[in-house]
Amino acid sequence: MIVRTLRPLLAAALLAIAVHPALALDAGAWPEVRTFIDDMVRQHGFQAAELEQLFADVQLRREVVEAIERPGEARPWYEYRKRFLTEQHVRHGLAYWKLHQPALERASREYGVPPEIILGILGVETQYGRSASRYRVIDALTTLWLQYPPRADFFRRELEEFLLLAREQKIDPRQVKGSYAGAIGIAQFIPSSYRRYAVDFDGDGRRDLVNSPADAIGSVANFLRVHGWSAMDPISDTVRLEGTRYFWVEKFGVRPVLSVRELVRYGIYPLQHTLNTDRRAALISFEGEDGPFYRLGYNNFYVITRYNRSKLYALAVLELSDKLREARAQQKEP
Repeated sequence: MIVRTLRPLLAAALLAIAVHPALALDAGAWPEVRTFIDDMVRQHGFQAAELEQLFADVQLRREVVEAIERPGEARPWYEYRKRFLTEQHVRHGLAYWKLHQPALERASREYGVPPEIILGILGVETQYGRSASRYRVIDALTTLWLQYPPRADFFRRELEEFLLLAREQKIDPRQVKGSYAGAIGIAQFIPSSYRRYAVDFDGDGRRDLVNSPADAIGSVANFLRVHGWSAMDPISDTVRLEGTRYFWVEKFGVRPVLSVRELVRYGIYPLQHTLNTDRRAALISFEGEDGPFYRLGYNNFYVITRYNRSKLYALAVLELSDKLREARAQQKEP
């Protein structure tokens, strides 16, 4: 019985390898690699021989290019939400909340970010650390730098940041795994964000987003605060629309540029947070199963999009956090 079960799994694994073979990097075929090594030596004091040996071990992986060309955020909201707003996400989130309550409460006190928002991000990113990192970060970043021209400059910078991070953390860059885009750990920080915003929240002297839930929790909260999170402000609002002039406001995107008072002139009326008419908000549309619907996004909603630039991502975080808060309140009821 075990053999019968394993045979189709083995066949599938071999097929995947055949479809997406990893190719060893031939540095001689890529003059950019030589230039990169020289820059790292000159600018940051790396040893050329060590970097040459490192890149000799790199594997170019076509599947990471394919993954970045079909991001989940390209789907309509009604499909995207099904991946994250599940009973399993809520159940695991409640267990994570209970297990790490002290760290979540301290992060909320120190950074002003509610526990459920932190958990919403960790849930969407890695289902609280349960989603295994599949790729070596060095392979993913090098592949995207060399084989994905639309964002080659970005991934070259992230590769530079990753090597600096590995040196600072005293870890072998060959051993670090992450997402297809090179994001690392429970909180899925790209290397530049790791270096800038990760914090040692458990006090062990290291900023470890892979193995320390406390560091991941504190780092998410720190990231949001640095990007402008305000503990006293709302995140989003339901809205009533009148007329057709609101169409022009939607073109501004997710960054709040108009005050609520100005939005009303365009027929846009918030339904919950109505007292502060000077507060700025953005009108954001989403694709529901029955057609488009709209939400107002305040500054805190915009801050969540600094973590991931997608409006779908931000709404998924918000709705998952709402579900977690409501489920936890029900748990506390007598």
